[in-house]
Amino acid sequence: MKETTLSGRSEQAAIVHACLEPFDPPEGTQMSDNFNPSTDDFAAMFESSTAASAMQEGQVIPATVIRIDNDAVLVDIGLKTEGRIPVKEFSMEDKEPEAGDIVDVYLDRIENALGDAVLSRDKARREERWIKLEKCFNAEEPVKGAISGRVKGGFTVDLGGVNAFLPGSQVDIRPVRDVGPLMGEIQPFQILKLDRARGNIVVSRRAILEESRAEQRAEIVSDMAEGDVRKGIVKNITDYGAFVDLGGIDGLLHVTDMSWKRINHPSQVVEVGQEVEIQIIKINPDTQRISLGMKQLGSDPWDGIDIRYPVGARLKGQVTNITDYGAFVELEDGVEGLIHVSEMSWTKKNVHPGKILSTSQEVDVEVLDVDSEKRRISLGLKQTMDNPWTAFLAEHPIGTEIEGEVRGITEFGLFVGLGPDLDGMVHINDIAWDKSGEQAIEAFNKGDMVKAKVLDVDVDKERISLGIKQLSGDPIEAPADGGSGVKRGTIVTCTVTEITSGGIEIEFGSPAMKSFIRRSDLSRDRADQRPERFAVGDKIDAKVMSVDRSSRRVSLSIKALEIAEEAEAVAQYGSADAGASLGDILGAALASSGTSKETSEKVTPTPPSTDGVATADASALDESGRLSGPQGDADDLKQIKGVGPAFEKKLNEAGIYHFWQIAALTDAQLATLEEEVGTSGKGAEWKAQSEELANA
Repeated sequence: MKETTLSGRSEQAAIVHACLEPFDPPEGTQMSDNFNPSTDDFAAMFESSTAASAMQEGQVIPATVIRIDNDAVLVDIGLKTEGRIPVKEFSMEDKEPEAGDIVDVYLDRIENALGDAVLSRDKARREERWIKLEKCFNAEEPVKGAISGRVKGGFTVDLGGVNAFLPGSQVDIRPVRDVGPLMGEIQPFQILKLDRARGNIVVSRRAILEESRAEQRAEIVSDMAEGDVRKGIVKNITDYGAFVDLGGIDGLLHVTDMSWKRINHPSQVVEVGQEVEIQIIKINPDTQRISLGMKQLGSDPWDGIDIRYPVGARLKGQVTNITDYGAFVELEDGVEGLIHVSEMSWTKKNVHPGKILSTSQEVDVEVLDVDSEKRRISLGLKQTMDNPWTAFLAEHPIGTEIEGEVRGITEFGLFVGLGPDLDGMVHINDIAWDKSGEQAIEAFNKGDMVKAKVLDVDVDKERISLGIKQLSGDPIEAPADGGSGVKRGTIVTCTVTEITSGGIEIEFGSPAMKSFIRRSDLSRDRADQRPERFAVGDKIDAKVMSVDRSSRRVSLSIKALEIAEEAEAVAQYGSADAGASLGDILGAALASSGTSKETSEKVTPTPPSTDGVATADASALDESGRLSGPQGDADDLKQIKGVGPAFEKKLNEAGIYHFWQIAALTDAQLATLEEEVGTSGKGAEWKAQSEELANA
């Protein structure tokens, strides 16, 4: 069935009226007057029926007040029955309703179980309010209401019949502890959220205040300029600063802008409610934030700091703060310097600054560096004290013997205590002459008292080098250096300590030095080159063939000693061309000395004749015709044909530095030299050339 609109009701009634013309009933038929309404009555009833069908539940419709009873207002909405509305729903009206008044009512139900229409004036008024609220929400306009109650998380607000939710964070700009004065007061609110389907409205009082405050701030800020000096009241204090009321707008006074000196907390300078004089440092036009400063009202103490505190100046200051990396010292009001932990003590390296200094302590410091741009002054505490390494060097020069306790043992040496806070180190290579460092260090324990010699004091690196083996002197060094002296060509008496298949191990000198004589050097005769003919503990003589001071190795040879002794005997008592045997020559030599072969002493021959050799110094030659070092030009060996760099090096190692030395050698000495150098058949040729060069 099509819905009939109210605008088409008259047309439909006319059609119905035309279709219902009076007609004559059939003969014999009689109709009662009660069931024969007129055409106008039927049209009115039809129009009333179509009007009722056009109404829908949940709509606001106009109603005419018929009369007012004790507890209800009867209204006509064009239905079969009258509607009843409780009188109390009209209590919020400006005036009481009267008969004939037209009011808007909410059609809750067209007909209930009793056949009456269910109407409501409150709901009609609420619907009107929702429409107005939607318009305000879309236009972002404020609405008026009153805080009516407290709920979880906030408050309820009555917006003229419609309840809204006011979150606790939206009551004011700052947290409000007591909302009592705001309860029931009509005031503006801003709608943040509106959902009519769910009947949900969220409002904010804070938004209205912020908007009003923004207008006031903009007006106040427009009258301010950076650099202005003003007075304000401290409203709040935080860890990072204080908020100051400048008359309607707050500014932040940061803790770093309160004073030129160090401040741990703003409460040390200002307190809440205090009136302060400040300077406007910066204004942010976008956020309207204002930065304030107090220290800017006074002069900057860092101006001309380089002149007042030159590097090297010694000053007095007070410790204001101690950290893990150092201590801050106040030199004057607003000027502080840092003593780094490394500049506090000469000897205490890994100690917390709090164990050396204390807050409020007055100390003497020295200026190490000044950086005026970064506002930093580096100070030193240890520089005002005597350097213990300089004092130790003055009291114990290099070479002084000291005694101390072993405080520590490491893999690279011993640490010996030289005072309360001073240590010296004995390297493992400076413990003993005759043992390796690993072996020598095993003989020491922590707490042992040891004697040592001061080898070096490095003041800059703060190191003291000590030596234990230097107390006895190096047995390899020459006698002038404090040792017994071991050099090439000397004859030493050795004690056999071990016999092996490849030779014998021996000890000689004091302190004892160890060496090894190879099998081939045990005798001139091959038949006697047997290690087993010696016994542990035997005393033997051997000739020093070479000395390597870097590796501390001494090469010995019994064979070379026998060859040298034979050459000496031949030179003094006979000639190889005379036909005399070596036994005859040695017998004559021993007989002339009056001693037996077993108890004979070594005979030191006179230096070979150097006639015709102008550069020869016979007193410098040893018994084998060797020198300990070159005399004059050492390169004249290259004048001999066949002597290149390799042979020259070997000859130098054997103690031959000049061609006149070769010219002065005997045949036996020349043979020994050929064996040492490793050449055969060239000795005679070299000697002939050397004699020609010497006689030239």
